[in-house]
Amino acid sequence: MTAAVYLVLGLSLLLAVVLPTALARFALSAPMVLVGLGMLVGLSPLADDLRIDPVAQRSIVEHFTELTVLVALMGVGLALDRPLSLRDRGSWQRWSPTWRLLLVAMPLTIGAVAVLGWWGLGLAPASALLLGAALSPTDPVLASDVQVEGPRVATGDGLGKDEEIDEHDEVRFALTSEAGLNDGLAFPFVHAALLAAAMGSVGGWGLRWVGWDLVGRIVLGVAVGFCVGRVLATAAFRAPRKSLRLAERGEPLLVIAALFTAYGMGELVHGYGFLAVFACAMTVRSADPTHGYHGAMHGVVERLERILTLLVLLVIGMAMTRGLFRSLDWRGVLVAVALVFVIRPVAGYVALEVRRRTRHEVGGMTRSEGLVTAFFGVRGIGSIYYLAYAAGRETFSDERWLWSTVTFTIALSVLVHGVAVTPMMAWLERRREPLADSVA
Repeated sequence: MTAAVYLVLGLSLLLAVVLPTALARFALSAPMVLVGLGMLVGLSPLADDLRIDPVAQRSIVEHFTELTVLVALMGVGLALDRPLSLRDRGSWQRWSPTWRLLLVAMPLTIGAVAVLGWWGLGLAPASALLLGAALSPTDPVLASDVQVEGPRVATGDGLGKDEEIDEHDEVRFALTSEAGLNDGLAFPFVHAALLAAAMGSVGGWGLRWVGWDLVGRIVLGVAVGFCVGRVLATAAFRAPRKSLRLAERGEPLLVIAALFTAYGMGELVHGYGFLAVFACAMTVRSADPTHGYHGAMHGVVERLERILTLLVLLVIGMAMTRGLFRSLDWRGVLVAVALVFVIRPVAGYVALEVRRRTRHEVGGMTRSEGLVTAFFGVRGIGSIYYLAYAAGRETFSDERWLWSTVTFTIALSVLVHGVAVTPMMAWLERRREPLADSVA
């Protein structure tokens, strides 16, 4: 390792400790600050010995971002206090905003970006589809300011702490649960782009894609995650011997074992590992849900996620000032602006507004809550992973342009959503107050 690498690692650890408290009183998000600091480091002599090229170092980029997203997905699954029971219709209704964002907003976003890239900007069909798929998931890593904060747990056993969680806040719940699921659900469309690059016309691979990539692998991923979660939850909370119950011993590293086991098993049976991790986390969370052990596990994941995220953001900022944007042109800027300001907000609003459930119904939202939810489609590290994953398996003629466009979109999203989060959430709270008074 060079001295600059050690310096970046040290900065990441230091900022992971300092930033959350330092920025609490300002309308700045940690991702904004980290990207800016990375850009400054990239312009300084400290970065002269660093080579940052996502094409040449694609494998490193893929695996590091993969780990970051996996940790974030486990944290998101443990943070949700709203259980999902396959046999309880009411629980499905409470997740109504999530299903709408996943089944309507996400395909609309993929289609709109792909059509813009192919028909409007002249990209190859496979590249346009990959661009839409990579930019479709909202990010569980960078959207923490508009997500739930952590599991609500008991404090009597000393293992956890009470968290300020708005379990009934539909906006935070919708954005958190959407981010947990759509990282896995983007995979079928990435595979569609790979098939289009390898085989061309959809007629040669369409049926196989629907049956296996779109349905089969999703089912396998969720099933593996559920099974792994059940086994580990039983061991943690209900083992025959009390000495074997990790929850009683307060050993939080079970969460790391759960993460790697679920992901490894999911990938081994060719399911989607991202979905397996999220399903595993949700299953573990549903076991003895008020136990302080959930808070302890979430704390471990949260700290690891923070370190990994800050390091990725620093490197992104450095890459931006060390040549990553050389291939960026007006087309890439157009895609980013269209996605952040038009495509995602419109797709999200359509998904939540059509046959909208009122605030007094289970899983319902007010129109203002729907507007805020639709707008905060934060793009981030998952998009980098999907691009690295696809580019490592097929050749895309527009690869460097795709890298610059995806990275610019993430930077724009970090800036716009980071600036907007404080005033928009404050506006939403002001809109909610008259509603709460009328209900009271």
